[in-house]
Amino acid sequence: MTMRDLIVISTGNLVRMKLRTFLTTAGILIAIAAFVAMLSFGAGNQEYIEREFNNLGLFSTMQVYPKYNPNREPAPDTSNAPELDRSALERIAAIPGVNLVYPFDAFNVTVRIGDSTFSSKAQALPSAAVKTKLFSRMVAGTAFDSNSSRQAMVTEDILKRAGISSPDSIIGLKLTLSARVSTVDSGVARIVGDGPGMLMRRARGLRMDSLGNTDYLNKVLRVEASEAFKRFLDGYMSNQREITDTLIICGVREGARGFRIRGEQIIVPMTTASRFTQGGPTGNPMEIFGALRSGTLFSQSGGADSKTFPQVTIDFDPKVFYKSIRDSVEAMGFRTFSFAAEFEQIQKMFVYFDMALGVVGLIALITASLGIVNTMVMSITERRKEIGVLKSLGADEIDIRWLFLVESGVIGAIGTVGGIFFGWVITRIVSAVAQAYMRSEGIPEMDLFSLPPWLILMSLGVGIGVSLIAGYYPAARAARVDPVEALRNE
Repeated sequence: MTMRDLIVISTGNLVRMKLRTFLTTAGILIAIAAFVAMLSFGAGNQEYIEREFNNLGLFSTMQVYPKYNPNREPAPDTSNAPELDRSALERIAAIPGVNLVYPFDAFNVTVRIGDSTFSSKAQALPSAAVKTKLFSRMVAGTAFDSNSSRQAMVTEDILKRAGISSPDSIIGLKLTLSARVSTVDSGVARIVGDGPGMLMRRARGLRMDSLGNTDYLNKVLRVEASEAFKRFLDGYMSNQREITDTLIICGVREGARGFRIRGEQIIVPMTTASRFTQGGPTGNPMEIFGALRSGTLFSQSGGADSKTFPQVTIDFDPKVFYKSIRDSVEAMGFRTFSFAAEFEQIQKMFVYFDMALGVVGLIALITASLGIVNTMVMSITERRKEIGVLKSLGADEIDIRWLFLVESGVIGAIGTVGGIFFGWVITRIVSAVAQAYMRSEGIPEMDLFSLPPWLILMSLGVGIGVSLIAGYYPAARAARVDPVEALRNE
């Protein structure tokens, strides 16, 4: 028999058993719909993350950090630990394939927009950085076009804090920034105090006859060092210099969405922000203690060239493999975080996630395939005369086996195609409900599901394949039917 004959006979037999065929096909349809919906959820989330990475240019972005974190751990060997300063930025920029290197240079500010005044943080960025994909998501306006521009960019969070509803209405408004900057001179002046008079008072409190005692001398030195440090911090934090500047808001950006991206609510051109960043740390005690522990407190007040940074961002050529740049940076003694490497780990996670979802769907499909086995076995019992007639007319065991396998395949194909369609319908309904909820909660909308071609082809292969496997035993049993016995019994 030809394949056409097998399909015609199989289809005719299935049509005659309408109810049984419908129920068996419905089981396959439901199992495939569940299989498609679950894997579609994993595929949708993976596509969303990959799309976000592409839109933000994260595949060609890398973060660089000092070898150790000065706010959390002491330097193991300060003489060998390189500092992430201007000279380090120049060495990193010289690596082949690197397009741009810029530091994370943030400072605390008091913001005034119209009648609203509040505290926030600003960030200094070069004009070339705001033109990269990482800072390209504008809600209104444009980015500033030069490092010395008298403009600033803000995020949507600033609009909420200023009580402004429309992003377009804030474009062109004046933005007044004020910051209090500490200087080492104010701390030293507080230690010296009133000069010789204070030194005389301190000296009168000493027991001169005990200065030869080592324990007493060590105690005096500890007390004096502690008092000097307290006076230094008092002068360093209380005698700060206030800097004020007024800029024009030129653009509104989307707020940061994670991905280990550090971005502040206000972005100021690098040269324009130099008035705020050339001093020492602001009045934040954590910044001061971090600078003390890393030994950079005094160097930060020594000029822009000696300033160190907690983080540096690299924008490199997408055609360059990220590992070559990562290895070059780490060879300089710095830590790196590559978004491309992170995405590779995310992909591995999704492989395991999809496998887990696929196993659940496959269990449902295997359960439904038992219905095929039952249908085919019952069909053999009812069609023994038909099998006997076919064999008496010259059909051999292979033809009979193929006849029942084709019937199983037809059931599987119909159920699989219907399951893919209904699985897609289910994902569209769930996605519409989820997006409506996101809109009501003010959450950025995203499509939770996706039906890529590979998922359709895999579903077809799995559905039909499991159906053929389920039909193998009934087909083999039908092929062994003795035509003489079949016709005699009839």
